[in-house]
Amino acid sequence: MKQLLLAGIGLILITACSDSNNNNSSPAPQSPDFTAADAWMAEFVASEEAFPGGGYIVVDQAMGVIHKAVFGNQTEDSLVLLASTSKVPTVTLLMALHDDENIDFDINAPIASYLPWRGVWDESITTQQLVSNRSGIPGLGQILGNLDSASSHLCQFLPEGTLYACAETLYTSPLPQLQSTPAGTAFDYGGSQWQLSGGVAEAVGGASWNQLWDQYIAQPCEMTISTYGNNLASAADWDGNPESLNGQTNPNMEGGMMATLDDYAKLLSLHLNEGVCGDNRVMSSDSLAFMRRLTTQFDEGRGYGMGWWSEAPASGEEVTLFTDGGAWGSLSWIDTERNYAGVVFFEEYTMTEASKGSAGARDQLIPIIQGAIDAQR
Repeated sequence: MKQLLLAGIGLILITACSDSNNNNSSPAPQSPDFTAADAWMAEFVASEEAFPGGGYIVVDQAMGVIHKAVFGNQTEDSLVLLASTSKVPTVTLLMALHDDENIDFDINAPIASYLPWRGVWDESITTQQLVSNRSGIPGLGQILGNLDSASSHLCQFLPEGTLYACAETLYTSPLPQLQSTPAGTAFDYGGSQWQLSGGVAEAVGGASWNQLWDQYIAQPCEMTISTYGNNLASAADWDGNPESLNGQTNPNMEGGMMATLDDYAKLLSLHLNEGVCGDNRVMSSDSLAFMRRLTTQFDEGRGYGMGWWSEAPASGEEVTLFTDGGAWGSLSWIDTERNYAGVVFFEEYTMTEASKGSAGARDQLIPIIQGAIDAQR
């Protein structure tokens, strides 16, 4: 009887301890309230005639996707052309190549080490300088402002030919009427230097850009449809279907990506999770941090790294917000203080009012989302 009594007491104690542990377990994390952010998006789409639709997705480091919403004529599956919101994905692939020990490629080494042609630019130019806009090769503004003088470099905007052939043309064709500078000495945004970085990737990777994208980024991160094309000069051809993506053999490095919200969220998760997609190590955490490291600081407080713009922090505070905006209105960002990221898709393909989308997302929507996340904590 005594043994039975002791056994019964033991069972009661074990059950009590188990119940106590269950009662003290941490509750499942709750997603922030994005009602105000949804209201901002709904009002923006309703009030801006040039923006018949829009969508956004928010990704948390620990919980993954915590919110997705679409408005107007966009759906959750809408394919969108991203313009310069392609830049961070482009640098992501370059850094993944840099991290591949089976490939002879260092993003800080002169590109002359990897290209078979004799170039006309500073021999010390590195891939890092190409995608930080500090190569010294005339940038996008100069090329678009001097189309006749820069005609030999227009292959980067056209869907014909191949990226590798275009890169050769850009590398070997001088632009004497435009202003070039020694490598590493001046910031000149966009243009030929970005397209040339794709040629470097194809040279060292031994495959086309889109094949490398699939191998290093899309497949490990389980992206379903995102890829690169070249509709910069033919946005009117785009109808939201992948068949209307032009120039997949000569994709534009600084502005040619198409994506869905879910696919872009997977790229952002890669950046939040130290270079890992699921069980796949895609790149190193050091390379992700290197992308955000400032290469140029501007007087107004903003800066530029590689693909990422750093947003001006409050006086004396560390930079923790990094954005990548595009000429058709989209904007992606990562917040290293709050460990979350997001992207807003807009489709203002005429570019007459597109800056309202990216600027509105940066200056108004992001603070609302930050407030929702802070309130949840």
